[in-house]
Amino acid sequence: MFARRLFGYPSMNWEHPFAELDRMSRQMDRLSTAVLGRPAMPWMSAKVFPAINLTEDTDKYYVRAELPGIKADGLDIQVQNRNLTITGERTIESEGESVRYHRREREAGKFSRIISLPGDIDADKVEAKMLNGMLTVAIAKAEASKPRQIAVN
Repeated sequence: MFARRLFGYPSMNWEHPFAELDRMSRQMDRLSTAVLGRPAMPWMSAKVFPAINLTEDTDKYYVRAELPGIKADGLDIQVQNRNLTITGERTIESEGESVRYHRREREAGKFSRIISLPGDIDADKVEAKMLNGMLTVAIAKAEASKPRQIAVN
């Protein structure tokens, strides 16, 4: 069944080939946190946050990032060359010392995502807006990277 999923055969229950490894990693993280009070291998427990989508149209690239509970003034957004960097910190109120977790997936801490853009950009034409925990960054493409119609003689 895995081979069918991996090589593109039709399947109603398709999932990413590494989804099972991700599930196992989360289970190991939860087990070591329950036993040791901390992840056994902190570098293995790093989550990809924020989740992003990168899209484009003829004039711009759009990066949309889910940032629930984070205020716009707490973000640092920079562009350099073909990279967009989003940096910030997510804080979560303490639940108390005597709280026993049954599931803990929400983490607090500093984050930084560097998103490589597929083409050259115009760094002077970047706009960012935040609405209901969704950050949208619109980045103008450089004129040289925009598609051009070629006339055939």
